Amino acid sequence: MSNPPHLKYSKEHEWVSLGDGDTVTVGITKHAADALGDVVHVELPSVGDTVSAGETCGELESTKSVSDLYSPVSGEVVEVNAEVQENPGLVNEGPFTEGWLFRVRVSDDAGTAELLSAEEYTAFAEG
Repeated sequence: MSNPPHLKYSKEHEWVSLGDGDTVTVGITKHAADALGDVVHVELPSVGDTVSAGETCGELESTKSVSDLYSPVSGEVVEVNAEVQENPGLVNEGPFTEGWLFRVRVSDDAGTAELLSAEEYTAFAEG
């Protein structure tokens, strides 16, 4: 699976959908989902939490390990994916679709300028 060109990416292997207005959607990439293996537990930030770009905001537990989840942007968490919390396997099945993790209302200094294009991320991940 290639990385969707309309998304932006962090070097911590999260993707960001810079969509409507000031709210963005965050998930992990297919590369990260494959590296983790079968995800069995997802710990996400809570609605109302403030997250900062590049800082941990949760955990993803797989059959292989527990990995920190980093926020690729700064702002306030406005929604979390309850379905992925109930069925963590969605992260593996559809990391760019139903496996999204949380939505953030980005702050003025959200850190989006540091994000990579799909082409840049692909080169980084294959590195």
